[in-house]
Amino acid sequence: EGRIPVYYKCGLMNNTIQDVLRQRPGWVEVKDGEWDFNWCDVGWLRENFDHSYMEEHVRINHFRNHYELTRKNLMVKNLKRYRKSIEKEEGRVEASKCDFFPCTFTLPSEYHLFVEEFKRSPGSTWIMKPQVAKSQGKGIFLFKKLKDIMDWKKDGTRSEEQKDAAQVESYVAQRYIENPYLINRKFDLRVYVLVTSYVPLKAWLYRDGFARFSNTRFSLSSIDDKMHLTNVAVQKTAPDYDPEKGCKWQVQQLRRYLTAKHGREKIETLFKDIDNIFVRSLQSVQKVIINDKHCFELYGYDILLDENLKWLIEVNASPSLTASSKEDYEMKCCLLEDTLNVVDMEG
Repeated sequence: EGRIPVYYKCGLMNNTIQDVLRQRPGWVEVKDGEWDFNWCDVGWLRENFDHSYMEEHVRINHFRNHYELTRKNLMVKNLKRYRKSIEKEEGRVEASKCDFFPCTFTLPSEYHLFVEEFKRSPGSTWIMKPQVAKSQGKGIFLFKKLKDIMDWKKDGTRSEEQKDAAQVESYVAQRYIENPYLINRKFDLRVYVLVTSYVPLKAWLYRDGFARFSNTRFSLSSIDDKMHLTNVAVQKTAPDYDPEKGCKWQVQQLRRYLTAKHGREKIETLFKDIDNIFVRSLQSVQKVIINDKHCFELYGYDILLDENLKWLIEVNASPSLTASSKEDYEMKCCLLEDTLNVVDMEG
């Protein structure tokens, strides 16, 4: 039937995706040699994509310049540019539908702009994130005083392992969401979006995302605390972390909770607003991503709600497919099976 067997290569070790590919009927793993399907890491892509000839049916799990959306500084740059063009063509009201990302500056290049903004609202908290995502919350810190980042700059240039000053300095400073919506704890949403084409734009939303909860009660009085990060990688180091319960709710569970609390209408609007985030952010890179019929991409969106249920996008990156619990494993297996069914190598 069709192209069975499908020869596949997988660059991610000990990972849910590997199990899903192995269990797929008619799929055969190849270490080297010809393949039809490649689930690679971005390192492989960088080194090999440009000089790989691919036949019509071949598929690979990244677009060549996928980082236009997954690097924090580029995502913001693309969104700002997109917002400007919408304002010009369709006016302010339409453009305001793009206002779902916190005020963000790339350092060091926008340092002066950042300082101006910083001085406009003294006492507010900012969060500093490495520009090229170090995953799992590495390198992230909060600050309220300019002197804190002066120290950071000095330390950075001195430290041996980062002799390369350029590496030290490429950070984004983002206004910290000081009033996150709490359900006793801070949480964010991880939602999966599969893009099979940018021209025309074809995106698929996975229904079973989840909310990730911080383990510690939220307060702004201590800003050097891990409670500000909801990554499971960070949370599982907390003393009271229970891996069986994990710190996740399914999106449906969250939706039921919010609906009971705020009424159906408000929460339907909220979820429409979240869909708007996916659509607008993809449209913002539609013209810059090199569309290629061989490519698809599974994005993990991280979305934070604040008290007004105004939704904010924090990051989106090549999502971790490593499972943190049995439930999580089952969810990710279904997600990946669905992804492979949409990409449809068999047909």
